[in-house]
Amino acid sequence: MAVFTPIELGDIANWISQDFNLGEAIDIRGIHGGIENSNFFLDTSKDGQKQEYVLTLFERLSAQQLPYYLELMRHLANKGIPVPKPIENKQGEILFTLKGKPAAIVTKLPGLSRLQPEAQHCTLVGEMLAKMHLAGKDFSQNQENLRSLAWWQKTIPLVLPYLNALQKELLTHELTTQEAFFSSANYDALPQGSSHCDLFRDNVLFDPKEGLSSANDQLGGFFDFYFAGTDKWLFDLAVTANDWCLADNQQDLDPARLEALMKAYQSVRLLTREEQVSWPLMLRAAALRFWVSRLWDFYLPRDAQMLTPHDPTHFEHILLSRRSL
Repeated sequence: MAVFTPIELGDIANWISQDFNLGEAIDIRGIHGGIENSNFFLDTSKDGQKQEYVLTLFERLSAQQLPYYLELMRHLANKGIPVPKPIENKQGEILFTLKGKPAAIVTKLPGLSRLQPEAQHCTLVGEMLAKMHLAGKDFSQNQENLRSLAWWQKTIPLVLPYLNALQKELLTHELTTQEAFFSSANYDALPQGSSHCDLFRDNVLFDPKEGLSSANDQLGGFFDFYFAGTDKWLFDLAVTANDWCLADNQQDLDPARLEALMKAYQSVRLLTREEQVSWPLMLRAAALRFWVSRLWDFYLPRDAQMLTPHDPTHFEHILLSRRSL
């Protein structure tokens, strides 16, 4: 969540008061972090009560692509999954145009991120991820994961010129491996549905019940669904494991965290035989996806306020670790 399109309070004050039932806009603040959209905390006041929301201007996604993400969040929220819920304007719309960009306002979840998670946090995330997958089974819309194999095939040639010989060999060999995996019978048999596809530590909030201690954390919710898509649920789980279950060396999997995540997930939805067989390759697919995207953002950046591209070598090391499993 960076800021590519700056917004000041005066830019939206009349829009908020005239088009929504949110009261008066009293503050707006850019959110630091992430690399895709322009995001802001939006505070309003209605009947003397302060309310907090998140305003997003979409910098890459089109108005034709966005209904999937927004309707998915609304569907999950209505099913009791703790996710941001899109706010309607007075005409019942949840997708708007602001400064010439598609825009949306969603509820702000409670809590804070735990960037150094313990096994207990992996348990909470694993259980809710499985519940989210099942809650999305009857979601009527479908949209492919836009950062899956076809995107890797298109993007890898763009970043290869910036890499050394060993990196080029690793990247092209892994792409060939994943192309074979994606065309296999095992892959075809994997259950699929609406998936977050980006459930990193900074996209989950925990609500501490006593002070700031993590001992009594409860899950505040999942957010930033703008990489979501209809994909294999195992891919979603692998993306999550590759970030939440890292060992202290920041590349291998920590057995305790991984066991907590997997046990909690399977307490809600058991993995199929095909999923169990495919797990090592899917961990590699999840690592490849984020190595490619970080290479792209690092070497072919866009201008943005408050934007700091992530280090691509982090997921290069994770991919090397997963290839050794």
